[in-house]
Amino acid sequence: MAAMDLFGRRWALRILWELRAGPLGARALLAHCEGLSSSVLYQRLRELTSSGIIAPSADGYELTRLGAALSQALQPLDEWAITWAQAQAQEQDDQNPAEA
Repeated sequence: MAAMDLFGRRWALRILWELRAGPLGARALLAHCEGLSSSVLYQRLRELTSSGIIAPSADGYELTRLGAALSQALQPLDEWAITWAQAQAQEQDDQNPAEA
């Protein structure tokens, strides 16, 4: 349950998603996560660091081994989200056909 509490917090999964390709500093994370405030970012970074999911690095923050495993587990969810978005777009197109 503790994991669901952590990952259910706003921006936590997004931060993890942005770190999947490699380390990022706080400024880069803020740029990648439009609408994320610096205070919330630093709170999430502290929480994710204390949970062992991310760690500070010379380049900012990076996924730990546990964080990398979580990132791999999130990949199927990303694939599902893409399929869902395409279905939503198709449904929208079907409901509002373009006039010729």
